[in-house]
Amino acid sequence: MADYSDLSEQLQARLARLLERAGVIEDDLRYPLDADSSEQAVDLANDEALEGVDEILRQEIAQVRMALLRIENGTYGTCSQCGKDISRARLEARPIATRCIDCAA
Repeated sequence: MADYSDLSEQLQARLARLLERAGVIEDDLRYPLDADSSEQAVDLANDEALEGVDEILRQEIAQVRMALLRIENGTYGTCSQCGKDISRARLEARPIATRCIDCAA
């Protein structure tokens, strides 16, 4: 079994940053819209954009957590499609990769 402790540390740091950013966005979304109707339109557009960013962050958070789980259970670095090893270079470039470069193409 390969040693992925360095990638695990990177993933854990990435997860912490993502969770922090998601928390800031969720805090912003909790505030009610301004009573001024002209400001409400701007606030609503901003909230919709923030909701989109939050959804992307949540998806990445899930991917990072799954990568950490694969490291923990020993399946990290194995292609989920063909079962071959995922190259170390690919994992360093994209630590959440679940498929080898051939299957991802």
